Amino acid sequence: MDETSDEPPTSAVLLDDCHFSQVIFNNVEKFYVPGGDITCYYTLTNNIAPRGKDWVGIFRVGWKTTREYYTFMWAPLPSGVSGDTAVQQQIQFKAYYLPKDDEYYQFCYVDQDGVVRGASVPFQFRAETEDDILVVTTQGEVEEIELQNKNLLKENEELKESCTSLQKQNMDLQEQLKKTQELQSGFESLKSNTEKLELELNSLKKENKHLKELDDCREAELHQLKEQIQNVTSEKECLETRLKTALDHMDQLQSQVLNYEKEVENLARLDHDKTEQLESLKEENRQLRTTVAEQGEHKEELERVLENLKGTEASLSLFLQNEQHQNRDLMKELEEKKHLFQILQAKKNETDKENQELREENALLRRLSQTADASFFSPSQHQIPPPAMGSLVFGNPYYASGANLEARAADVASIRKCPMCDEVFPEDIDTSQYEAHVQSHLLECPLCNETFEKSNKQVFDDHVYCHDLENSSEFSSAV
Repeated sequence: MDETSDEPPTSAVLLDDCHFSQVIFNNVEKFYVPGGDITCYYTLTNNIAPRGKDWVGIFRVGWKTTREYYTFMWAPLPSGVSGDTAVQQQIQFKAYYLPKDDEYYQFCYVDQDGVVRGASVPFQFRAETEDDILVVTTQGEVEEIELQNKNLLKENEELKESCTSLQKQNMDLQEQLKKTQELQSGFESLKSNTEKLELELNSLKKENKHLKELDDCREAELHQLKEQIQNVTSEKECLETRLKTALDHMDQLQSQVLNYEKEVENLARLDHDKTEQLESLKEENRQLRTTVAEQGEHKEELERVLENLKGTEASLSLFLQNEQHQNRDLMKELEEKKHLFQILQAKKNETDKENQELREENALLRRLSQTADASFFSPSQHQIPPPAMGSLVFGNPYYASGANLEARAADVASIRKCPMCDEVFPEDIDTSQYEAHVQSHLLECPLCNETFEKSNKQVFDDHVYCHDLENSSEFSSAV
């Protein structure tokens, strides 16, 4: 029927679902002469958006679906006109494709979805009647024609009312369709949101499961770290016990060395007494010989005395030899004592070295200097008395510094002078303000609370870095 080979889009939509008011057909004749081309004029309202597959068809009156078209033409798209204004369009149908009978037909505008958007009044394809033909009718025929005209007018009015009602229903249906489409879009949006929420829920469930697994792993690691902390604590107690034992042993060695020194002094003094006694005996022997020479007349008596003296000299010589031998034994024993003292001194040095290593190893656990620092910055606090000088052989190396710290604390308490910047405060200033000023010159370790002067920033950084190294080594050993 159409000169094109493409079939127009149609549908099985019933008349009740169509929108006849969106396209209005203009200047539609009551009849068209067969054998000639006809032009269809129509107006696109602002309620329709033209598309490329829209078409205009000629339908026989009484059609049910858009598939019952007789012929069609593709509807041209309007150009250069906004969608808010009505557009006048026209299409020309070729005579070859037009119907050849005298049935009633009408134009219908169908969109690319196959839905009718507008329909014209019915028309016929028949020849034009002659106006100058005289028609002779009887009175009965005239009355019958008038009655038919009245019936047609009445039917026409009824059709107009029906058309108005249908248009109103069409508008209501369009509004309902629009609401339905809005509800459909809302439903699709809710459905999409529901799917997204389900995906997020599944993702959260997986993440929750993963977090639970991580939590179990963290609990196992925490338990392992607690065990390692207990092991480190026990090792620390063992090291403290060893340190205490080493200190006790060192004190014993020092007391033994002191006893050995006293014995050596006693032996040297005894040797000196023996030497003086020997010299005294020699001097007495010399005096006796002089007396023998002077008293020659008493030779016999002197010889007896001399023999006695010789015996005494022999006994003294023997005693001297014994004393010399004993002195040699004492000197040998002294040398052995000295050698033993050197060995003990070496052991003491090794013990001191081991003690120093143990002190460095426990430096993070026992901050002995904290007491001195606390007493320096809080003079009103109770001071721990230093141990007596006589308790150690070589004296207490911290006694002098402790005394100086007490003196400095006493001076600060009385003078109210900052020991860092030498700023002097009035006597009526609050102690907390003074301590806050002094604290502003200090850096406090966040791990062990040990304080450093801000001028010794490098020492503070090295101290914190030692903490980091220790934590890293503990964590590595724990892992």
